[in-house]
Amino acid sequence: MQNLSDLLPAITAVAHEAGAEIMKIYATDFDVSWKEDSSPVTAADERAEAIILPVLRALTPDYPIVAEESVSKNGIPAIGSSPFWLVDPLDGTREFLNRNGEFTVNIALIIDQEPKLGVIFAPALGDTYTGVVGVGATKRHEDGPVEAIHVRVPPKEGVTVLASRRHGDPEVLAAFLKDRPIAEIKNAGSSLKLCLVAAGEGDLYPRFGNTMEWDIAAGHAILSAAGGRVTTEDGGPFLYGKETMLNPHFVAWGGL
Repeated sequence: MQNLSDLLPAITAVAHEAGAEIMKIYATDFDVSWKEDSSPVTAADERAEAIILPVLRALTPDYPIVAEESVSKNGIPAIGSSPFWLVDPLDGTREFLNRNGEFTVNIALIIDQEPKLGVIFAPALGDTYTGVVGVGATKRHEDGPVEAIHVRVPPKEGVTVLASRRHGDPEVLAAFLKDRPIAEIKNAGSSLKLCLVAAGEGDLYPRFGNTMEWDIAAGHAILSAAGGRVTTEDGGPFLYGKETMLNPHFVAWGGL
């Protein structure tokens, strides 16, 4: 098994390379097509994935790669019990279409059904988040310094809740939160919600709606490395490598 920290520079670099390609397309009048599940896809998704996959294959030739656009065309590859990569080359395609900047490149390494390394790059915002479980998590804005991040102890006035900008049921969320003092509810797109909890800018992210493993694995790794956790709705362990890659409802916790 490779030292996971040694993988970070190459994974971060390819996330940046994919993000640069995404931004080239973001600046154009790009076309949108629709998959069978009614989710949108653009040339940015496909080109970013085409940049990422060869680098992962070169770094870890024996590790399977589960990447969103490849899965949509060819199905889920056999994983077995080996470590494997989860890649979402453009998480938040709807945010990309709406040009609000809240989209990310997500790359995660899963070992023993748990995410152990994650890199998330938000190219329009210039923010890079990384995490290696057992080592720590970082954030870097553009070419600024790399800063360690950690979950926070919620303030006395209540928790800040992260909520999806486009998904979820407000009534279900309200029922889940009803006995907890709430200071603020922040809406954000893509995997940035997990990053904000990891960076101590929020405390709780409940998600009651469909997501796929590649949507959240990198953010889960970063949050775990920052001292937080992700559980199923009932508090059980949240594991990866499921047959369909479809996630159950989950809750991301900061320093709670």
